[in-house]
Amino acid sequence: MSDTVKKSVTVLGATGSVGQSTLDLISRNPNKFNIIALTAYSRVEELAKSAIAFKAQLAVIGDESKLLVLKDLLEGTGVEAAAGEEALIDAAARPSDIVMAAIVGAAGLRPTMAAVRRGATVALANKECLVCAGDLLMTEVAEHGATLLPVDSEHNAIYQVFDFGAAKSVDRLILTASGGPFLGRSRADLMGVTPAQAVAHPNWDMGAKISVDSATMMNKGLEVIEAFHLFPVTKDQIEVLVHPQSVIHSMVEYHDGSVLAQLGSPDMRTPIAYSLAWPERMEAPVKRLSLAEIGSLTFQAPDYEAFRCLALAKEALDAGGAAPAVLNAANEIAVEGFLKGQIGFMDIPSLVEETLAQTDMKAPQSLTNVFEIDQEARRIAGLQLASRKK
Repeated sequence: MSDTVKKSVTVLGATGSVGQSTLDLISRNPNKFNIIALTAYSRVEELAKSAIAFKAQLAVIGDESKLLVLKDLLEGTGVEAAAGEEALIDAAARPSDIVMAAIVGAAGLRPTMAAVRRGATVALANKECLVCAGDLLMTEVAEHGATLLPVDSEHNAIYQVFDFGAAKSVDRLILTASGGPFLGRSRADLMGVTPAQAVAHPNWDMGAKISVDSATMMNKGLEVIEAFHLFPVTKDQIEVLVHPQSVIHSMVEYHDGSVLAQLGSPDMRTPIAYSLAWPERMEAPVKRLSLAEIGSLTFQAPDYEAFRCLALAKEALDAGGAAPAVLNAANEIAVEGFLKGQIGFMDIPSLVEETLAQTDMKAPQSLTNVFEIDQEARRIAGLQLASRKK
């Protein structure tokens, strides 16, 4: 990457873990990047501090009630302040070379689409964009000549070893999964799992919701849906393999028997650095991989009976239409209920399954449809939750 021409970057979701890792990498390479816009939902002090430190043109807070606070914090700095959904969309639409799309949840859909529609290079760290609106998003990517770079470690790994010029020579995509904190447990063993146990991931430092998704293996199921949209393969060509060490981040198998894998220490700064520097590479301050220290890498097939959420995600992908969006919405309601102690761990997949059974599955034709499907699924899942509360 040339030191003479800086890449301009917008970070959507700058105060979250992916956003903070992105800013950490940029701070270590001030001659290679400059910040155009930073956004956050509610952490106004953190947003203002970063906007000032990186001399951003624009800072946007999603929570409109905090606009005056943001303006006060930025007074005299030259950083423009704005708030609300339309301002988030405007930030994504503002010219920049790279947009790090790291807003969590459905709130990231419209801003990410705005970046795609101006033909930007979008580093995608938002699952909902592909899970809930994959067909719509990929159609827009093709129409506007945008570049979509996956930031999830598994999809980023596949991207690095996938031969897009010879996609027909690919036999399988193999998504690796750590197995979470309950690897090897039976359905009966999982009945009494507590929220504190579920959020204790063995390899990755993640938020509570994502940690629970890892524990149920729903996270891997959502990644299967994402992979289907990101890569030119069929549903049947995507497999999941449990790999507890999280060293091999995913693999691509070709017709000739070759299996190409991307390896590395479990640190999100590696795929983020790849996305920022693409199509070149940049240094990242991650622990270097020592296979001699690790000693051995192990693998096993996933247990679809104990971890029913993984099976439900694959079924939703097969069903198509609105099913993936319903799956995602119902899971969010179920996980929230579990974390609040309202339902048990094994109620999560059963609540999701019942919501899928009760929701209209017509495919969304627009982002408005996606939000309508999401809200209806949440309503039904909420009723399920109420009926199951302890």
